[in-house]
Amino acid sequence: MRRLAVALVVGLLALTGCTSTAASGDEPIGDRPVRVTTTTNFITDTVQRIGGDAVEVTGLMGPGVDPHLYRASAGDVRTLREADVIFYGGLQLEGRMGELLDELAARRPTRAVTDGIPRTDLLAPAPGANEEYDPHVWFDVSLWQHVSRTIADTLAERDPARAGTYRANLDAYLAELTELDGYVAQRMATIPPERRLLVTSHDAFEYFGRRYGLEVAGIQGISTAAEATTADVERVAELIASRGVPTVFVESSVPRQTIDALIAAAAQRGAAVTVGGELFTDAAGSPGTPEGTYTGMLRANADLIADGLGS
Repeated sequence: MRRLAVALVVGLLALTGCTSTAASGDEPIGDRPVRVTTTTNFITDTVQRIGGDAVEVTGLMGPGVDPHLYRASAGDVRTLREADVIFYGGLQLEGRMGELLDELAARRPTRAVTDGIPRTDLLAPAPGANEEYDPHVWFDVSLWQHVSRTIADTLAERDPARAGTYRANLDAYLAELTELDGYVAQRMATIPPERRLLVTSHDAFEYFGRRYGLEVAGIQGISTAAEATTADVERVAELIASRGVPTVFVESSVPRQTIDALIAAAAQRGAAVTVGGELFTDAAGSPGTPEGTYTGMLRANADLIADGLGS
């Protein structure tokens, strides 16, 4: 089935290549906005912040969408085919779009925003795990600054006439990210050391924990493509019961069934655990809300975690 899906994607690319009136990936931009297509909505937001009025951004994934499981539609393929630049997360975040993105890279600028992060700063998988680096880099704001530079450099390369605009917007955004980094650190510092255990549906917060001083436990692994097992639930239930953790968190892009099972398993061990709220993990919030932006998403998470674990 996977080979059939890849063949269909290649066929769609061939078809759109024959029928689309879109320009090739090296057509001069001129005075028009740069057409950019992105995957996750927090990448969309960051590109809009850096590109400003010089870009026209189309995001494929909205709030609540899990990029690990996302499959591109025929409409997505057309949108990607018509872009001047494509930005995606990389590190297998968009696992089911890998072949499509590789194919598109031969036709137009297609950039994984994580390419500019030094590999020594990435979290490698556990020995024997069937995964590569942890893709959830956006939870370390200092790593997202690398991402932002990659986006600005890519836009400037594709549209050199407005390179100064991208650089000025980048500088302003980096200053905002530095302030955000300090805010998140300050909020985490309010949590008593014995309560600094963050439990979520899947293992998306390791970068967050490393940067801001929390231990992290996810029921599933770093990709939601692999389902949680009973043993996974029992392992985390034992941990939170032994540590007296009062609060666990659901995620906006992951069904809450595993968290409900975890709470039940913890209750069997005599531990009363409540849900501290819904964290934004693999997708930001709704457009037009503070949580629909990258910075708003991180602030909302930091406040929810600090309030849930610190009380």
